[in-house]
Amino acid sequence: MIQTIDNPRTRDDTTAPPASSPPSIGGAITFRTLTKHYGDAVALDRVDLDIPIGQTVALLGANGAGKSTAINIMLGLVTPDAGEVRTLGQEPRVAIESGRVGSMLQTAGLPIGARVAELVEFTGALYPHPLTSAETLERAGLAGLATRRVESLSGGEAQRVRFALAIAGDPDLIFLDEPTMAMDVESRRAFWADMRRFAAQGRTVLFATHYLEEADQVADRIVVLDRGRIIADGTGASIKARVVDRTVQFTLPDADPTMLRTIDAVTSVDIRGAGVTLQTDDVDATVRALAGRHIPFRDLEVVGADLERAFIKLLAANGER
Repeated sequence: MIQTIDNPRTRDDTTAPPASSPPSIGGAITFRTLTKHYGDAVALDRVDLDIPIGQTVALLGANGAGKSTAINIMLGLVTPDAGEVRTLGQEPRVAIESGRVGSMLQTAGLPIGARVAELVEFTGALYPHPLTSAETLERAGLAGLATRRVESLSGGEAQRVRFALAIAGDPDLIFLDEPTMAMDVESRRAFWADMRRFAAQGRTVLFATHYLEEADQVADRIVVLDRGRIIADGTGASIKARVVDRTVQFTLPDADPTMLRTIDAVTSVDIRGAGVTLQTDDVDATVRALAGRHIPFRDLEVVGADLERAFIKLLAANGER
């Protein structure tokens, strides 16, 4: 059973709820023992998942982990082989047809020749209670590009147009697939500031990304899929805490990698110029050993595992089962 986190900003555990007390069908997204096969390949394997209204959730996984299948089932684009799914408490297609769901898919194309404002206005007209075109353009950061043709846009600008089309219907739930691909650092920062304002209104945001640092910074909750199963579900902090190794970094000109590998608890050594990074299973033992050998290091810093390392460790551990 997969954990339901009622308040992801204050809870850092990943303990599953008792199997005898399953949550009721409802919320933003609900999967019950959801299974999907493509021939002999298992895309989703008896997945249970609950996403309540108002969370911002990152869906992570390597290629082929089941992310796209999960999102397509949530959107009513794929039918599961077994199990039950609800989107905003309804059958996915019903939720989509009611205009309560918006999606920004990585594969979505834009019609050549259309101007940005025209495309936004046309899309809004498809929904029962859309934002005005001006509101949509403003929220998506496109007010200054309203008259531009889509083929003249940069990759990051085109992503913002896809985002504008996803929110044009003023949805309660939005899916974002690699939303900041092709955006520069400043554009990403502005995009997520917009999304935080969107989520602060009680909307639910589910996004898939390969930018793990971005997921750690933005998401209330992170769900990790591997080989069709959820292998981690919790806050970024709780997932990183599952990795016991830490990093010791310092400056040491002409460092000897062979000697450093003999330091207590060190599992790997990385030297780049005068910068040294040691992965260690026991920070205290490693630092004591460095000091005990009178190594003339400077600028020593101890860093916990980042989400990328935790992600890699989780996948490796799951692969060994």
